[in-house]
Amino acid sequence: MNLVEILIHKLENYWEKDVLLKRNEFLVSKNNINTNLYFVKNGSLRVFIEDETEQHTIRFGYQDSLITALDCFLTEKPTSFYIQAIKNCELKVISKVNFEEFVNSKLEHQDMWKKLLEGFVYQQIEREIDLITYSPKKRFKRVMDRSPQVFQHIPLKYIASYLRMTPETLSRILKNLD
Repeated sequence: MNLVEILIHKLENYWEKDVLLKRNEFLVSKNNINTNLYFVKNGSLRVFIEDETEQHTIRFGYQDSLITALDCFLTEKPTSFYIQAIKNCELKVISKVNFEEFVNSKLEHQDMWKKLLEGFVYQQIEREIDLITYSPKKRFKRVMDRSPQVFQHIPLKYIASYLRMTPETLSRILKNLD
């Protein structure tokens, strides 16, 4: 079992409710305060920001993963992100208050949460390195090596946005893999 699976199992009696989202429905919108933590039972979501001309995909959530508007979760201030269902989703929900109660109930839970956050920070560092340093083809390869499941759950247009390339560039890369 990985850390997320262990955490989900330990949270079994803490989940407060289930949420169903239809495709394209928003779980979180920019400038709102939503400090809940979600476990994706099934479906997929994307976390993105917008500028004047386009949407930039930052992260994905899919079956057996955790998702939250992390900026809001940590600061309790309005989020800069949107979280939108890519496919119909079923999510389990726990409030930040109840999650913190769980985390603070045992040193073992605190250690687990710390390791999960450290893993998340490391993933973000890897992503920054990818975006700053590597060519589109190399970015694709690194994501494929790190997270091949993304390609099973997420449409290519969102993967292209995540990789900071056009869908056409991603199609060319995929075509040249054969």
